[in-house]
Amino acid sequence: MDRDVIIIGGGLVGASLALALHAARLRVALVEARPLPPPPEDGSWDQRIYAISPGSAAFLENLGVWRRLDAARVQRVEDMRVFGDDVVSELDFSAYETGLRELAFIVENRALQRAIWEALQSEPHIECIVPAGCDRLELTAEAAELSLTNGRRLRARLVVGADGADSWVRAQAQIDAVARPYRQSAVVANFSVAQPHHGAAFQWFRRDGVLALLPLPRARVSMVWSTTETHAAQLQALAPPALAAEVTAASHGALGALETITPAAGFALNLQRARRFVAPRVALVGDAAHSIHPLAGQGVNLGFRDARELAQVLAQRGPYDCGDFHLLRRYERARREDVLVTQFSADALQRLFNRDPRGRFAGVRNFGLRLTNRGARLKSLLVRHAVE
Repeated sequence: MDRDVIIIGGGLVGASLALALHAARLRVALVEARPLPPPPEDGSWDQRIYAISPGSAAFLENLGVWRRLDAARVQRVEDMRVFGDDVVSELDFSAYETGLRELAFIVENRALQRAIWEALQSEPHIECIVPAGCDRLELTAEAAELSLTNGRRLRARLVVGADGADSWVRAQAQIDAVARPYRQSAVVANFSVAQPHHGAAFQWFRRDGVLALLPLPRARVSMVWSTTETHAAQLQALAPPALAAEVTAASHGALGALETITPAAGFALNLQRARRFVAPRVALVGDAAHSIHPLAGQGVNLGFRDARELAQVLAQRGPYDCGDFHLLRRYERARREDVLVTQFSADALQRLFNRDPRGRFAGVRNFGLRLTNRGARLKSLLVRHAVE
């Protein structure tokens, strides 16, 4: 047998899983279709960022990844302020009040990708096959055999699909996925701010979507505006000064006047969940298994929790081989509840605000925000789940 595990997809989740499985003394090959992009020479900021939970940060630290990040480009989130569509109703989360140092870390996608791949390349016993396309996957009772487009063939006990929402592995394993497009896009851009953010993240639930401003180092913020496809196209077409003015107005001047420092970009939003996370000789992680609305900021953290759980299950496999279906079911059962609860919560909030453009239920939902804000125990439970 060539390997214990072949991982298809070298994004954040797939690459971190490769490191975690190597630490568990498994023989791993990682296949990625795209070459790793070079670092920017001008020091510019990435438009796409992630809110990394403390639990995910600890996972990455144990893999030797977190220490490779430039600390000057990582921002702690110490508070979060959430506003209803009446502007007055507010829900506040504080790391200090919950007994935590931070609620999350804001990290650039590009920087985190590079840190993970630097850690991978420092481990000579992890075979990274990049770039390489997949041609065919054959699953038998004894092994999984992967044929690459370059003619190479690999055999392993288990194949992991970490290849995104349109997962090739999921299709090859004939695992169906339930999908529902939100008919929304998330528009992202970075801004400098006139007033300090003090490590606070802001989120406004609006009748046209959800606007978030996430803190970046040195008086900067990253915007994620989840809105209708038409509005998203309008935002992306704005000149930088006009975009800054639009976001300043939509955020009620919470951080003063904004100035655009990166162009706006957008990506479509969908809710999706695979009907099964595993099959004989196959497991799915990250977006291949589930995707979620970004308003909760939990998409990549769900993926990292997949990687942590799958690595732990395989490390404690006992007499089973890595692709044994009964073993893989342990992973699926362990992850199902977390994924369902997180998806349901984000989807319910999205429906509550975005399917009521006339504001008929505004009083009810804004009252709910205020009521939750008065419940210290409930707020603590919400935070504790989010930081795992």
